[in-house]
Amino acid sequence: MRRPCLSTAPSRAIRGVLGALLAFTVAGPVPPLHAGASEASAQVAAEAARLLEQHVEDVSGPGIAVLVARGDQVLFRDARGMASVELGVPLQAGHVVRIASITKQFSAAGLLRLVDQGKVKLDDPLSAYLPEFPGGHRITLAQLLNHTSGVRSYTRIPSHMDESIHREIDTASLVAVFGDHPVDFGPGQGYAYNDSGYVLVGAVIEKVTGQAWDDWLKSELFERFGLERTRGGATRSVVPGHAAGYRIEDDGTVSPARPLDMTQPHAAGALLSTVDDLWRWNRALHGGRVLSAESYRRMVAPEGPAADAGHRYGFGIRASTLEGLPMYEHSGGILGFVSMLLYLPEGEITVAVVRNATGRGDGSVDLIARRLATAALGAPDPASPAPIAPGPGHAINPTRETR
Repeated sequence: MRRPCLSTAPSRAIRGVLGALLAFTVAGPVPPLHAGASEASAQVAAEAARLLEQHVEDVSGPGIAVLVARGDQVLFRDARGMASVELGVPLQAGHVVRIASITKQFSAAGLLRLVDQGKVKLDDPLSAYLPEFPGGHRITLAQLLNHTSGVRSYTRIPSHMDESIHREIDTASLVAVFGDHPVDFGPGQGYAYNDSGYVLVGAVIEKVTGQAWDDWLKSELFERFGLERTRGGATRSVVPGHAAGYRIEDDGTVSPARPLDMTQPHAAGALLSTVDDLWRWNRALHGGRVLSAESYRRMVAPEGPAADAGHRYGFGIRASTLEGLPMYEHSGGILGFVSMLLYLPEGEITVAVVRNATGRGDGSVDLIARRLATAALGAPDPASPAPIAPGPGHAINPTRETR
């Protein structure tokens, strides 16, 4: 893998100071690995080390961070590669990264909190909150959450993705980007993974609460459930411990990720987090502390066209299986970053994997997550799991695709 040639690289002394500072900023409470690790713990650690070595061959390039836990016990937590290729700063599990479309899970939970508080209903029409949106009287809030609204996803509008994603944008202007585009199908008549739907979820949250969508999530979710390093994207803010994002070409060349203003992904993909916070989130959400029993049931149980084989999408969560057992998941991809979050009720297993690069090797994140989940289950051959289709993901990526 060839590293970028930077003629303006800082001196060795400055690099050392900056590297030490960046490494220091990721320090924080590290979940303990319980004494007397079980056989499954040893199996997970061995498999994780093997996978990291296999998929981060060049430790001087971008890297991958991993956390695997069973309930409150961390089985493995580590990283390999660089958080800053230019400064030579190693990636750590505590580094902050863009989690892309995993954001949708938080946005969905934020709206469902409003449902539980009696401030909105899932069968309310969008027009009750955004009366100016074309056809909003036929679209329900539930259809925004499970990608059955038919609204055109703005990440599939080339004129915007090619020319405007580096510019700051407010909610109303972003909604205007796709509001007048023809729909893909009538509301409730089909399924298409849709970033615009989650921009509208964020817009509804803002209308009801009078706060920016990510400020609402901060007070209702992040602060309540101990997600100390999860926050809005904040393109123009200094974020302590934020890993840099990169692009790896097919020939191995590494370059900085293309510019992206983090107002653009909005409630579809703008959050920052860490593997530790994603684990804490799984513990809170699936442990019954975030939502009412009914709201949680709706969140994890696909319905209508979203329940069809190949989709199985609830509200910000895809319901799938691993080794024949239920699994809830979401992936994400955005310029410079790829992520995956899994949860298996059997054993209360969490796997969080993040990569600070897109391009060659993107699929390694899904593969690593599934193999480690299999290992955590104690399966006899975690290196050879049954093929599993990739989950939903990208909010914004270089090719304008979603998955």
